[in-house]
Amino acid sequence: MQLEDISSILKKQIITTSAPCRIDFGGTLDISSFHYPLRKMTPSTVNIALDLRTTVTLSPVDDDRIHISSAGFSDAVFHPFTAPYNHPLGLMFAVADYFAVRGVHIKIHSTSPPKSGLGGSSVAAVALIAAFSRAKKMMGQTEIPKKRIALLAHAIEQGAAGIPCGIQDQLAAAFGGVNAWLWPADPSQPPFLQQPLLKNDCIPLLDKSLLVAYLGVTHISRDVNSTWVNQFISGHHREKWRTIAGLTLEFAHAVKRLDMKAAADVMNRETTIRKALTPQVLEEMGDRLWAAAIQAGCGARFTGAGGGGCLWAIGEADNISALKPEWENMLSQRPTAGLIQCHVDSRGVT
Repeated sequence: MQLEDISSILKKQIITTSAPCRIDFGGTLDISSFHYPLRKMTPSTVNIALDLRTTVTLSPVDDDRIHISSAGFSDAVFHPFTAPYNHPLGLMFAVADYFAVRGVHIKIHSTSPPKSGLGGSSVAAVALIAAFSRAKKMMGQTEIPKKRIALLAHAIEQGAAGIPCGIQDQLAAAFGGVNAWLWPADPSQPPFLQQPLLKNDCIPLLDKSLLVAYLGVTHISRDVNSTWVNQFISGHHREKWRTIAGLTLEFAHAVKRLDMKAAADVMNRETTIRKALTPQVLEEMGDRLWAAAIQAGCGARFTGAGGGGCLWAIGEADNISALKPEWENMLSQRPTAGLIQCHVDSRGVT
């Protein structure tokens, strides 16, 4: 197989791209195992991009191997098409192999905590595909549009993981902003439809109604997601997923009209159902933060598949302001935990 040597391009100009992570509501419905059977209920997922961006830099090396450096992981170096995709950085090597490149150093820097349920690995894949796309453009080829970047990142990740994966993380990374993503579940249509919920001038109002906390323990989304998929496929708790699909639509409508009280109420109802499905979705610290949010008149929910990682809250601005010091006090009891300073990011991959 002929490999693409992009080092000559990178010697002229190092390429840097970045993409945002996200908080979410109605995740799991973006997995086809769910939205095809539930298609008559208009299944959707809401996500909000955050300015916790992952940056990817491509630079040249003097050999044919692919070098990858990422904080929190040991540096890895493999010849093209030899890296194991179940390696901690395997997804990045799978992306590099898709583009059939050689002689490149991939540096990844994320401003979100590792394994925090904010979609980090998917975000890095989107940023890396955008970087290779830019290299192709510099070589006179066509640049990949955002929609295809998201679809490609999802396809490579699902293939490398060997299990069903959702696509909401890639969409938030590619497009940014505040969106409801609808899953038509119709092979004759695109696999997703974008429904923007807020214009950019409304985003500062939403910022005042959000709070994001890192629980201080990492999560493994595969464990909880696999439980949900197996439950659904085996015919268990399907009525709960129908309810979740309806609640996600309610949540989208509440966010669109900036009705934070209604959004908080819907969020707590959805979290209650998810806890009934998988009690481990909120560990001890998360449970206490959720209870405090309810007491303050806010809603709270884990990010991604939960089981650690991050928790986020939504509510009227005054209620969020009252909840913030309570969460800070609780989180201070765990040295690795804390509030995350972030804002809604209207940009996608750049």
